[in-house]
Amino acid sequence: MTEPRPHKSPAATPASAPADAAPVIAWTGARDGVWNCYHDEKGGGRSQLAIDEIRAAIESGTGTLWVDLDNRNPEEVALLTDVFRFHPLAVEDSLNPDSRVKVEEYDGYLILIVRTIDFVRETEDPYDIETVNLTCFLGRNYLVTVHGAQDTPVRTTAELLSRKPELAAAGAARLMHAVVDQAVNAYFPILDQLDLFMDGLEEKVFASFDQSALREIFSVKRLVLSLRRHLAPQRDVFSVVTNRPSSLLTVETQIYYRDIHDHVLRINDALETYRELLSNTLDSYLTQVSNRLGTVTKALSAVATVSLPFVVVSGMWGMNFDSIPLAHSPYGFWTMLVVQLGLGFLLLAILRWRKLL
Repeated sequence: MTEPRPHKSPAATPASAPADAAPVIAWTGARDGVWNCYHDEKGGGRSQLAIDEIRAAIESGTGTLWVDLDNRNPEEVALLTDVFRFHPLAVEDSLNPDSRVKVEEYDGYLILIVRTIDFVRETEDPYDIETVNLTCFLGRNYLVTVHGAQDTPVRTTAELLSRKPELAAAGAARLMHAVVDQAVNAYFPILDQLDLFMDGLEEKVFASFDQSALREIFSVKRLVLSLRRHLAPQRDVFSVVTNRPSSLLTVETQIYYRDIHDHVLRINDALETYRELLSNTLDSYLTQVSNRLGTVTKALSAVATVSLPFVVVSGMWGMNFDSIPLAHSPYGFWTMLVVQLGLGFLLLAILRWRKLL
């Protein structure tokens, strides 16, 4: 994020915004304080509320408040306990980068932790991925998102919200759906890239037998296993979100989360297919290597067999005895050469007849 984010200081409380106020919800780039926006029940939209106004919006229980926090900033993290009064264990989970994806409901709010993903552009390894947690606190009329440096789902949803303020009017649960949907959709570009990896890998496997092809097979396999490890728990989480009754997620809202659950299942099925393709590709590679080794061994065996008469004949007539037949004949060398060549061609014909060559 490179553009400056102006910090506005509204004079009125969130609930007192005029009914005809034009929505000014916008993602404005670089962080200058806590980014937040509020959509009141009269249709007005505002952003960059002061801390007291955030408290007023929460206490009013009306409208839709969205507060985005960077967990690397202690001042922003303090809002979790000082303003929203979240449980210390829930706050700890939101700050721990190794927290498992999960959904838990507390008194008056729930916490949903999902894992989003992207390729690491700074490394030379094309199969290196980075996964980060995105935590959502959902209350009756507010949504709090907590993340680290990777904020693509939040930024994308905020840009969508700036174009469609009515998204916030649908409620905090629908707003959380939009954020989480972007986090899950981040897996689809990875699958597209994985598909390209698979195509190139199959061509390379059938074109060469070098060690680099084997290394790439295991690199892609490691990528697939890593994706499955991060995605599998989210399948169970969204199954709970879509089926367990909740005071914060109505049946009508849970229908939207079923779409996310369906996406997770589709991604998981695709990864399972890629895993099977990789196993088949590895088997094909090893089979080709084995066949090539068998062909080379077969050729070497044939050469050794055909050269056997040369070794036997030259060894017999090369012994140091005076009584060896043709040892002193002027035709001895040529006779032995003809015998050696004749036996060699005879063995070669037998091998071809038996289809051993």
